[in-house]
Amino acid sequence: MITYPAHVECLADYIELTLKKFSDKPAYTALGQTMTFADIDQRSEALSRYLIHEAGLKPGDRIAIQLPNLIQNPIAVYGALRAGLVVVNTNPLYTEREMRHQFTDSGAVALIILSDLYPKFDAIRNDTEIKTVITTSATELLMPDTAPDGLSLSHAINTGEALPPVTRAATELDELAMLQYTGGTTGVSKGAALSHRNVLSNSIQTLDRLGAHFKEGEEVLVCPLPLYHIYAFTVCMITLFAKGSHIVLIPNPRDIDGFINALKPHVFTAFAGINTLFVGLGRHPEFQKLDFSGLKLTMSGGTALTQGAATLWKEVTGSMITEGYGLSETAPVLCFNTPGSEELGTVGLPLLDTEIALLDSNDKPVAHGESGQIAARGPQVMLGYWNRDDETAKVMTKDGFFKTGDIGVVEASGAIKIVDRLKDMILVSGFNVYPNEVEDVLTSHPAIVEAAVVGKADEKTGERVCAYITVSEPLDTETVLSHCKQLLTNYKTPKEVTILEELPKSSVGKILRRELRTA
Repeated sequence: MITYPAHVECLADYIELTLKKFSDKPAYTALGQTMTFADIDQRSEALSRYLIHEAGLKPGDRIAIQLPNLIQNPIAVYGALRAGLVVVNTNPLYTEREMRHQFTDSGAVALIILSDLYPKFDAIRNDTEIKTVITTSATELLMPDTAPDGLSLSHAINTGEALPPVTRAATELDELAMLQYTGGTTGVSKGAALSHRNVLSNSIQTLDRLGAHFKEGEEVLVCPLPLYHIYAFTVCMITLFAKGSHIVLIPNPRDIDGFINALKPHVFTAFAGINTLFVGLGRHPEFQKLDFSGLKLTMSGGTALTQGAATLWKEVTGSMITEGYGLSETAPVLCFNTPGSEELGTVGLPLLDTEIALLDSNDKPVAHGESGQIAARGPQVMLGYWNRDDETAKVMTKDGFFKTGDIGVVEASGAIKIVDRLKDMILVSGFNVYPNEVEDVLTSHPAIVEAAVVGKADEKTGERVCAYITVSEPLDTETVLSHCKQLLTNYKTPKEVTILEELPKSSVGKILRRELRTA
């Protein structure tokens, strides 16, 4: 059973406990600037005072936070939670249309936004209920004179320091803490309503799985994944933060040279990544020269880890990749390998107090050894989709299991192996083809960097397998097909191979198969 820390009744209590406990230790580094837990405590506390006493916000009000990986991000999130507000994480790369949908759907009344993005918001402002807008420039904390005009984050913090402390009303664990919007891959983006219990439980569950492997107050964690994404939000900004880790934020991981330069001053001990990052960094000659002597935990999530990426990372860094699995709707972690005892090719065992069932198309358990849709029940499963009872009903079973939309199997050890997304499965002449398997075979070729496999309509077979790849050296499609035919049965072998300069990816680095289906 999960045991919550004494006197912790909400995420703000958990955050404040951490800020006080590790006050003199470094908390976050970004753009070469480091702030201690005490620095973050002072600024987020002042911001919370401003939000309540000056901006006039009330507990339960929704506040959108649209920031990249800058120190301003945790200050904003912690300040909002300490004020009793509901956080609405928002992707900085969103278009005006996407911003309008998320801000109106959530009912946000306040926004903390990077000043560079403000013109996009200004164009749709009148369509929203947002009245309070706080802007910040990327370098504002480094160089105060670069703070934007108007209501800047610095101004809000400075004003808040002179205001009385916020007296937080008693909060129930099952009250709403945040709205985490899904990617909207199957239609309009929906807000997963996550309670304080959901996120707090998931933090405790994940720390339980890490065990003594992760030392309190001693770790240096590299976080290139965007903090608005649930993986980085809960695992980095809540969970490993709660262990007193020094978190090195990477604002733009696509700038690999800049990324590597940001790592050089640190002997980092932990790394939170995704498959595409492991490949991109592992192949870079300058990355290979870094000091990996302290690296003992590399976490992977968000998308399937390929064997090729895991092998490359181990060769370059000496570190195994510890893969986990989760979703926005589960705050996010459901399963995670045990560091030091990884079962490669799986996402490990379910976390503490987490039940996993494999279901057929009628929501009935499949026979032992068969694959089925992964469904989960536990304290980290969302309250439901915000204002979408109809959508919530589609993903919840009568006995409280959340249907993930992923296909999995249970290995003999009890570990879960993800086969693929249910909607990405390709049906060739009645046979199931799982893109992950074909992609793994493709990327086992030394010249293939990344691969994406999709199904397209075919008159004879219903669907045919189509592969899209990027390469590190000249390669003809016949060689690719020959490689596949050695390792895959005929119906799984791609019928088309297209070589691209780059595969379409989300801002997190997930390959977007849906864009290739219509290519």
